[in-house]
Amino acid sequence: MRLSTVILPVYRWNEGGEVWRRAEELGFHTAYTYDHLSWRVPFRDTPWFGAVPTLTAAATATEGLRLGTMVTSPNFRHPVTLAKELMTLDDISDGRITLGIGAGTNGFDAAVLGQQEWTAGERADRFAEFLSLLDALLTGDSTTSEGRFYSAHEARNIPGCVQRPRIPFTVAGNGPRGMALAARYGESWVTTGNPKGYAEAVAAQRPDPGPASIRAQLEKLDAACAAAGRDPQQLRRTFLLGFAPEEPWQSLDAFVDFAGTYGELGIDEIVLHWPVPDTRFAADQTVFERIATEGLKQLG
Repeated sequence: MRLSTVILPVYRWNEGGEVWRRAEELGFHTAYTYDHLSWRVPFRDTPWFGAVPTLTAAATATEGLRLGTMVTSPNFRHPVTLAKELMTLDDISDGRITLGIGAGTNGFDAAVLGQQEWTAGERADRFAEFLSLLDALLTGDSTTSEGRFYSAHEARNIPGCVQRPRIPFTVAGNGPRGMALAARYGESWVTTGNPKGYAEAVAAQRPDPGPASIRAQLEKLDAACAAAGRDPQQLRRTFLLGFAPEEPWQSLDAFVDFAGTYGELGIDEIVLHWPVPDTRFAADQTVFERIATEGLKQLG
């Protein structure tokens, strides 16, 4: 199992650089950051910096730590410009970039460019086309494509990614269409939990509502892989914490128990938010760092 972290882009770089370097010192596999232009309360009206420049700076401040978005969406991105930025990031980092990507949601960035917020169906349609074109752009020297939502005309991406055939995608998607896209394009799939499944498990008085809800998701993901003709074992499974009912970062023992349970279910990577005081991601920094350095070791 891998242990990674999300560092919110809330720090001026004279402070943020130290946070990213500390993440590497602690041994995290990957440090991600959110790719939003602004985010929800209490971050909406506080400092919030751009994901790509932040990752560029982090790439020059670290040596072996993998870096990535968690997650990028079509809300304010276009595949052509994003592909160029990702190719460049992969070069600057010497092949350490992972792209977390999803369909996006309403609110936050959904109308920032002046567009009407898309329906869930529109977001799914756009995401499918976005991901397909981005895959083509990152694997080819020149791409021409005419789509319903996104097009490219002789878009050049030379010399291409350091990682071949392209940087890895971690695809977010809990519905059938999102899981199908993860099975087709993803090196990994990411979930924040299954609120509906958790509620159903609680209603059924199951003793392990959290694991039961994730187990149901993973079964659907396996089915999506089978439908795509892909071995489910080829698709890694990532659990981003902070939105499910569990709070295993409260103690080292709680984390070890949590990681052991979800590892047995098939989760390959757990992602913890770097502590941010006075927010939902508040945590004791000493405990957090012990989890980073000792947590997985105790699983044997």
